[in-house]
Amino acid sequence: MTENTHVLVIGGGYSGVMAANRLTRRDDVTVTLINPRPSFVERIRLHQLIGGSHDAVVDYSKVLAGGVRLVVDTVTRIDAVERGVTLAGGGTVGYDYLIYAVGSGSADPSVPGAAEFAYPISSLEEAQRLRPALDAVPGAAAVTVVGAGPSGIETAAELAEQGRTVTLVCGGVLGPYLHPRGRRSVANRLAELGVTVLDGPGTKVTAVTRDAVQLSGGRELPSAVTVWTAGFGVPDLAVRSGLSTDTLGRLLTDETLTSVDDVRIVAAGDSAAPSDLPLRMSCQAAMPLGARAADTVLAKIAGEQPSTLNQVFAGQCISLGRRAGIFQFAHRYDVAVGFHIDGRPGARLKEFICAGIVKQLADEAGKPGSYRLHRFSGGAKRRQLLEAKRDAAPAVAERTA
Repeated sequence: MTENTHVLVIGGGYSGVMAANRLTRRDDVTVTLINPRPSFVERIRLHQLIGGSHDAVVDYSKVLAGGVRLVVDTVTRIDAVERGVTLAGGGTVGYDYLIYAVGSGSADPSVPGAAEFAYPISSLEEAQRLRPALDAVPGAAAVTVVGAGPSGIETAAELAEQGRTVTLVCGGVLGPYLHPRGRRSVANRLAELGVTVLDGPGTKVTAVTRDAVQLSGGRELPSAVTVWTAGFGVPDLAVRSGLSTDTLGRLLTDETLTSVDDVRIVAAGDSAAPSDLPLRMSCQAAMPLGARAADTVLAKIAGEQPSTLNQVFAGQCISLGRRAGIFQFAHRYDVAVGFHIDGRPGARLKEFICAGIVKQLADEAGKPGSYRLHRFSGGAKRRQLLEAKRDAAPAVAERTA
């Protein structure tokens, strides 16, 4: 009788849950998911948690396959030689294959005072800490949101819609991903909500104090609460475990998402750097990467050659309060185009997508293998980048020799 293959998934976010569910396709595979929280966090709703319209949490029983064993703990080290991980709570867990899906979080800010006085919001616990801080100041008190990506825009809009006095400090361009037409739409909606948008030169934050934010142009903004959304980082687990990473700490893999160090370790989501050409950190990339990672492991177990990455993007969806939003359409290779849907239709589309993501995870839990978005045709631009990188490699070697 053949023994079951044990696959360990580290991280219970979008990519980790998708991978764990998909792995249950085979009866001879046992799956363990290790996650530091007992519930699934909808990170794309954290701005709603801050605003009080959603708790951004879903019970794992609704999105995780019943056959997956959930261990609520944190992995402190991966031992690739012994094929095991060490847990913060004590003990170890062995594996035959490991999927590294630890996700991303707030980057450590290098700006003086930011770590001490600003509130990051990239995790559930961070968002939960911000709520009482906002409740503790008057409704008219100045709130500064630093960073004009989706998280910053959504948080600024959510708070302004509640009547807060909000300044959004861009440090450059408002919504860098957006097409100029989409950017104008977002700027108009923020203006309607009363958000003061500071963009362009001189808007980089140089220091944060308890009650103010200083900008590179010399301006000082009063700020009773400063929200920090500028930049994301990844956990240093791979680095601490002696595995090869990119400069940010994402696990280096080939195009099948297999670690360059170990054929039994596969990465997915924000913490993966396939061919050192990582995809945009997003839920939109995480779920297909989770499915691809699971397919890679299942192919290895079956003695087959895993398929390579074939990622397709549709655009970027941003909430602008509860009554408006924008869906910025994009080329499949993740560059924005001129078309977008905004206003109330944009808000409805955003909510449809948020609810649909949870449904996709639940559907995969109930019928593993049903998710197919990672198999859509595309990836031509990525292949061009890979070919260009390979062509450039010998020249780099000659210059550094």
